[in-house]
Order: sequence, then C-alpha cells, then structure tokens
Amino acid sequence: MAAVSASPPSSSSSAAASMGLDSGDKVPHVLAVDDSFVDRKIIERLLTHSACKVTTAENAHGALELLGLADGQQNFSNTVSNVSMIITDYCMPGMTGYELLKKIKESPKVKQIPVIVVSSENIPTRIEKCLEEGAEEFLLKPLRLSDVKKLRCHLTSNAGNNSDEGLICVGR
Repeated sequence: MAAVSASPPSSSSSAAASMGLDSGDKVPHVLAVDDSFVDRKIIERLLTHSACKVTTAENAHGALELLGLADGQQNFSNTVSNVSMIITDYCMPGMTGYELLKKIKESPKVKQIPVIVVSSENIPTRIEKCLEEGAEEFLLKPLRLSDVKKLRCHLTSNAGNNSDEGLICVGR
C-alpha cells in the first residue's frame, strides 16, 4: 500500500490570487506522485502555498489505486475525487511516470486530467516521448514556485473555472 497524505489548501487569499483564483472558484486538487519523500514534500508545499488541495502517493501503483484504476480494484473507498491535475516523477521503481501517464491516458475515466511529468534528468528523447503520449508539460526538478505558476491554466481549466477558456499555457 502506498503512503498517502492529503493537505488542505492554504487559506491565504494572496496565494489564491497568485494562482489567478478567486474565492468563488473551486479549489484545484492535485495528485502528486514521487518515490522521494523530500520531492513529494516540496511539491506539496509549493501547491498548498498556491491554494491547491494536494494528495500524495509514493509510487505509480499507489496513484492508480487512488484514481480507482488499479488492476482488479473493487474497493473504491480509498480513491480521490475531482483531481484537477496529476504531477508525477518520471523515474520511480516498479512503474515509471511514463507508464503511469500511459495508463491514465488509456482510461476513459481519467484521461482528461492534465498530467505533468517531472524529472531531474534533462533527456530530450524522454521529454518528447512524454509529450507525445499526452503529458501537458515536462518540468525539471527541483520544482520552483515559478513552475507552479506556469501550470495555473491547467489547474483552472480543469477545476471548473471557465473564465480562462482559450488561455495559452507557457512552458513548452
């Protein structure tokens, strides 16, 4: 079983404003997947500072369980709902972030959720492969607040806020 934690969004209105969200918007919910505890905590802090609810998983199998996509999964009590975005590390034992991305994009249930792949390795062929498979972005570790701000359009467009319709994401 994967270690899972969920953190509430920051109550700071300035954090919400920094993401372009106002108090009437639905709070974006992000699933962060990384085998490194430190990297999960960095992602979690950056996103909660930016007014997001964050659920974490320590591996791709744990993420699939949380999304209700695990092989033979019958119990949906541990699943997360209303995920606005998934951020996954590329290099993880057991199942890579790329393999997780493929499973997500193959599932009619969750394929519309934007997936962001992160890695400490800047390998152009890996980046291109992830983008071709459907990743919205490929970011290099360590993530910074400026990276999270680039993702605002993916968060707001999938969080029920249509005010940013037609917004162009910057990053690729």
